[in-house]
Amino acid sequence: MVETTLVIDNKENADLAAQDKKKRIFAIVGASSGNLVEWFDFYVYSFCSIYFAASFFPAGNSTTQLLQTAGVFAAGFFMRPIGGWLFGYIADRHGRKNSMLISVCMMCAGSLAIACLPTYEAIGSWAPALLLIARLFQGLSVGGEYGTSATYMSEVAVKGKRGFYASFQYVTLIGGQLLALLVLVGLQQILSTEELKAWGWRIPFALGAALAVVALFLRRSLNETSNEKTRSHKDAGSLKGLWKNRKAFLMVLGFTAGGSLSFYTFTTYMQKYLVNTTGLDAKLASVIMTAALFIYMLLQPLIGALSDKIGRRSSMLIFTSLATLLTVPILFTLKSVTSPYAAFGLIVLALFIVSFYTSISGLLKAEMFPAEVRALGVGLSYAVANAMFGGSAEYVALSLKSFGVEHAFFWYVSAMCLLALFVSLKLHRKDKEIEL
Repeated sequence: MVETTLVIDNKENADLAAQDKKKRIFAIVGASSGNLVEWFDFYVYSFCSIYFAASFFPAGNSTTQLLQTAGVFAAGFFMRPIGGWLFGYIADRHGRKNSMLISVCMMCAGSLAIACLPTYEAIGSWAPALLLIARLFQGLSVGGEYGTSATYMSEVAVKGKRGFYASFQYVTLIGGQLLALLVLVGLQQILSTEELKAWGWRIPFALGAALAVVALFLRRSLNETSNEKTRSHKDAGSLKGLWKNRKAFLMVLGFTAGGSLSFYTFTTYMQKYLVNTTGLDAKLASVIMTAALFIYMLLQPLIGALSDKIGRRSSMLIFTSLATLLTVPILFTLKSVTSPYAAFGLIVLALFIVSFYTSISGLLKAEMFPAEVRALGVGLSYAVANAMFGGSAEYVALSLKSFGVEHAFFWYVSAMCLLALFVSLKLHRKDKEIEL
């Protein structure tokens, strides 16, 4: 009788464990789906700007038009710290779920607005003004998405597998970038250049809005991870509460500066580097980067799972040490490489190193803050460092190249990784627990 009871209890426990695992997996999918949509919409603007630049700015020099669209893109970047603060406050004070729902709705509205905007020819100077407003909405949304989704995914993940689960934030981030690129490539095969410039560029923005509705549906079913006690804490979501954790905030700023700069150097900027510096054909460079980013995406859960074995501090030390030592040699070698296969191998090597940071970055930051200011601490610190260092990577690299000292950028990236190394040495040797 006792043996039968034990068997039944074991079966019930196994069923409960299986149900709990399914719920956690669904939560990860729901949270990360919005992340994919956010980054798809954000990168669609960058990839499609060559086609819609003339639609929103007065006819003239094409370079000037692209610079103007790039200026609007940059404005979205500098909205991120405001988004990090605003949505961090909402997540800590009113719940992670509410914050994620609002952010994906804002991204949907921004994309739909761009898809439907009249051109400069139709409404004059209102066209670029409305484009800027829509872009600011998107920048605000992306700024808030990172901190909240990173916090939620770290809180919902299974103990002992948090690195693996949390790594899917960057899987979807990179996936959004790849999806945006693939949609554009598909449209280029179907539509002519004239059709893309006339109306085809609107399709990816409309698709982004539709995907956001799907993400909204998935997120509506998510369970809230923060409790009433956390949300009602006197310091919940406040800058005063964050100030009490200023050491953690400054440490996150320190290692995010190097991590974010490396990430944007070997993802967003690398395609231009292969064309402008290495001298590869633009289409060939696109193929190389698409393949490299796909492998980079697959690396995230593998290295995230490894961090569960060796610890977050060890992962950060591997990234910062290798990035400090190898960034300059990799970029110098890429500068003179002639084989596309060699270029691909070097970029994959660089992205493999960066993966030790990106696979755990959101989780590591979440582990450093108490629950009442966790989303605010993660979101604001990331957004500030990202706007200052990651977002400016391409501008700094191209500026130094125009001055004839392109190699100075290589040393700049290495120096920031060295700073991140010093900060990483101060991390706890044992991973912190996530308290709800």
